[in-house]
Amino acid sequence: MKEQLQIIYEDNGVVVCHKLPGIAVQSPRAGQQDMVSLLRNYFARKKENTEIFLVHRLDQPVEGVMVFARTKEAAANLSSQVQKRQMDKQYLAVVEGRFEKKSGTLENFLIRDGKTNTSSVVEKEGKGAKKARLSYGVLEETEKDSLVKVILETGRHHQIRVQMAYAGHPLVGDKKYNPRCEAGYQPIGLCSVKTAFVHPLTGKQMEFEVEPQGTLFKKYKNF
Repeated sequence: MKEQLQIIYEDNGVVVCHKLPGIAVQSPRAGQQDMVSLLRNYFARKKENTEIFLVHRLDQPVEGVMVFARTKEAAANLSSQVQKRQMDKQYLAVVEGRFEKKSGTLENFLIRDGKTNTSSVVEKEGKGAKKARLSYGVLEETEKDSLVKVILETGRHHQIRVQMAYAGHPLVGDKKYNPRCEAGYQPIGLCSVKTAFVHPLTGKQMEFEVEPQGTLFKKYKNF
């Protein structure tokens, strides 16, 4: 069994983790382990400050690099970087089908439904709709699916999952947006593989990369 908490880097301002698939970032359910509680327990065992602040999120089935702040000041700084699109985020996605264009951009307007916790593409910008833009490049293909590098230019709810599905390439294993998913649990083909930001305390440029641990990525070599 894999260790649920995989810490890549830590200091008194930030902690960077490789969040594993299936672990929530923060859960309201009592007794359910999530990243925030795992980190608080970790620092409590070390007899250190246990305050943890969220600055961005990953969907529960998605794995990859996550950055948490350890002070309010660090959280404010990192949140500002996210809002100003100064935090670089890159993903790998396993999607259905083969692309006609091996690289390009996807630009849509998305609207979120809080009741169903889903987002969908709308034709025009209207009330509640937000512009979503990403760029992609195909790294490797099989007969049925493709390994794609994705760079987010905006950070919308379920953005990669929604935009890829709308483009005709839903993520493998995505039960919310891929109607061809089989019944029962299966991993989703999405991993946040790289995050770069300016350290909120030192001003130093920080960059962290991980390799996907999910089984859907194992057949590919060109990470």
